[in-house]
Amino acid sequence: MSSLNVKMSSNRTLPDCNPHLSQMPSDFLYHLAINIPDTQNTAEIKKRYGHIKVVCLGGKDGRMQELAKYINQNVYNGDSGTDYEKNLFADGHRYAGFMVGCVLCVSHGVGSSTMSVLLHELIKLMRYAECEDPLFIRIGTSGGLGVKPGTVVVSNRGYNGLLRSEYEIAILGERVARPAIFDERLRKKLLACAECLNGWDVIEGNTMGTDCFYEGQGRLDGASCINAKGAPYTVADKLNFLKRCHDDCGIRNIEMEAPMFAALTLHCGIRAADVCVTLLNRLEGDQVETPKAQLKAFEERPFTLVARFIKSHILGSS
Repeated sequence: MSSLNVKMSSNRTLPDCNPHLSQMPSDFLYHLAINIPDTQNTAEIKKRYGHIKVVCLGGKDGRMQELAKYINQNVYNGDSGTDYEKNLFADGHRYAGFMVGCVLCVSHGVGSSTMSVLLHELIKLMRYAECEDPLFIRIGTSGGLGVKPGTVVVSNRGYNGLLRSEYEIAILGERVARPAIFDERLRKKLLACAECLNGWDVIEGNTMGTDCFYEGQGRLDGASCINAKGAPYTVADKLNFLKRCHDDCGIRNIEMEAPMFAALTLHCGIRAADVCVTLLNRLEGDQVETPKAQLKAFEERPFTLVARFIKSHILGSS
């Protein structure tokens, strides 16, 4: 089954990919603890969220709060006019959301399943608020593949653990595979913002997202290390797999969300990007051995790149 073909253009609200929503008298976004009491009259939701231009997503609550603070200082010069320290989704007890100007920074947890729940409700929220062409950008950490630690990868496509550029989901007992492609125009804008950065690399590459951090990524340090034949896989097996990822698929980093994120946003007509820094080169080992202070500096690199893009986007040059 193919993905819904949605043409993307500027200055437009999100297309309706679910005809049932317009027939619902109300909608409770359970995991965000946001109630839409009247889906035909969303003036209050539009007042609160209708100005959103960029949604930034990352795994940890604390990291997203740090990002909101960083954007307040580096995009709005310390005066965003919003309480960026307030967790808007605290009553849901699952995700954290921080508003800073026209940017919403939201945590998504670890893996596609937790991020999928969040995305469905965020996309509905943006639709009810009548946001115009909101951009979704994931900011995170990853394992590098053939690149040095600290490299920032702006993703072209997401690949699953079977090395297919798709996200597979079972719907009504049937397999549905959707293409996992990130928005080209947004990716190029982000890469253009990296041209003036010095001292660290920003590259374009494909990203593999797996459902398992250990065996699914070919690691040797998990609780289990068994292949499809029921035997332990070896260092050589792991390296052969990772080299296939690198050489045959153009994969430059590995995490746990890219295929689902790319597929669902494309399916729903949202321009999206994935910007992750690498913490190690998986061709050289499985464990992160970089000193804590250096890791902290690495994690701020996507902040710098994305904040530069957001500033240009807000000023109307994107």
